[in-house]
This record gives sequence, structure tokens and C-alpha cells, in this order.
Amino acid sequence: MLKQDVINHFGRQRLIADTLRISQAAVSRWGDIIPEKQALRLEYLTQGALVYDPTLYKKVLHPEPAVNV
Repeated sequence: MLKQDVINHFGRQRLIADTLRISQAAVSRWGDIIPEKQALRLEYLTQGALVYDPTLYKKVLHPEPAVNV
């Protein structure tokens, strides 16, 4: 879930923090993609208005080696 989508939905970081019962500082530290746990919680708390996208959180188990040309 993208942080900007969450901000657009709630309007203010304070409302996001209050909804998740976390500090506003924690919300401020999020990168462009919010933590997966919070994305899942927000999908539930907004009844699907915000949608968790599991593809944003896939971890590469065996990355391709860099190829020098």
C-alpha cells in the first residue's frame, strides 16, 4: 500500500496514526510503501476502501546475479 494513497484517504497523518493507534512519528517514518502489517490493518479498518497489494511486499529469495557487459 502506498503512503500517498493512505494520506489521500485520511487527509492527515494524525488521523492515520489515531486509526492505527500508533504514534504520528511512526507514520512519518514510513517510506513510499507502508509497512505490510499496517497495510493489512488499514484494509480491514477501512472495509476495503484501501486495498492491501501483496505484490508490493514480495521478497526475492534468489535474486538474479548482476551481469557485467
